[in-house]
Amino acid sequence: MKYVTLSDGNKMPIAGFGVYQLTDKEVCKKALLDALKTGYRLIDTAEAYANEEFVGEAIKES
Repeated sequence: MKYVTLSDGNKMPIAGFGVYQLTDKEVCKKALLDALKTGYRLIDTAEAYANEEFVGEAIKES
């Protein structure tokens, strides 16, 4: 995976997985678990997506 170095010295993956419009709990969790198994480490999420509970559960499960 390729990374970019941020101004504070931290590295962030260039490619991320977005969870926008994943509003069904099981679909969201499965998609995110599959993405994490594949190697994604940058998850694009926002409170406005209204799925942070599902995202949190998937991350905890992983």
